[in-house]
Amino acid sequence: MIARFVEHNKSACNQIIGITAWGFTIAIASFIFFYAGYWIDNRFGTTPTFMIGLLILAVFLGVGRFYWEAWLKMKQQD
Repeated sequence: MIARFVEHNKSACNQIIGITAWGFTIAIASFIFFYAGYWIDNRFGTTPTFMIGLLILAVFLGVGRFYWEAWLKMKQQD
């Protein structure tokens, strides 16, 4: 009984840590892509174009990768 409770809590903690790690990954990638866009815009004089475009790309790719991994985990559990 106690072993099942401990195992369930480990699983829940692992899921929470995984989701948190994905949050940090998306946030850090967004900042890196935003800064890269800022640098490109300053270099070529196209002020908001690359900043916004690369930021949207980073968020889209991060959320898409998170969704893909969640879908694979759900498929493995079935």
